Amino acid sequence: MNHYETVFILTPVLSDAQMKEAVEKFAKVLTDNGATIVNEELWGLRKLAYPIQKKSTGFYTLIEFDGESTIVKKLETAFRRDERVLRFLTFRLDKYAEEYAVKRRNLKANKTVTVEEKVEVKED
Repeated sequence: MNHYETVFILTPVLSDAQMKEAVEKFAKVLTDNGATIVNEELWGLRKLAYPIQKKSTGFYTLIEFDGESTIVKKLETAFRRDERVLRFLTFRLDKYAEEYAVKRRNLKANKTVTVEEKVEVKED
């Protein structure tokens, strides 16, 4: 099994519920085809580097998953068929990139724990 990351940008005209539904749809495509989702991050509404389809912002989402190489083609077909997707990029991580992704996830988890501890201390 290979380790993959996919980042896709959804159109900014979606409501929060519609955006989450679209992300769940693509996650379901992965799990239905035998992939294991390792990490999912909603990066939120961000400014694009250049306009795409006359839009200057978009909802960014990252999904890390483990699976066979045939899953990528099925996922990208689903991206192409959905008009809510502005852009997407899927790539296979080598062992160094995979190690970096694990470190990044752990660092992010530690930061959220630290922030939650600070909030609890201030409330007391």
